[in-house]
Amino acid sequence: MNYHDKKFKVANNSQNGEVDEEMVFHYRQEGKILSSDYSGADIIKGHLIALVDDNGIIEMRYHQMNKQGDLRTGRCKSRPEIMPNGKIKLHEEWEWLSGGEGKGTSTLIEI
Repeated sequence: MNYHDKKFKVANNSQNGEVDEEMVFHYRQEGKILSSDYSGADIIKGHLIALVDDNGIIEMRYHQMNKQGDLRTGRCKSRPEIMPNGKIKLHEEWEWLSGGEGKGTSTLIEI
């Protein structure tokens, strides 16, 4: 699966997460390497880098700076689902590695 130049919006997120429905992730992919810069909501600047396997599963690491000046890092695994309209829905399981607490889930929808 290739995510290059696809855009995703957050459909839902756990309460301890920092991204929300205002944010858009614009993915860039070269081979198996995926990346995105992002900002919005409570995040001033963020970046993710990931590997995409043959089934389209994304294994990522991210770091971001929020409006309070906190630098946070985490990891996430995203599993794709092709919706009836042909767009991709990503089911995510993530956890904070520094600067935040706990684990969570989120769903992203291709726009």
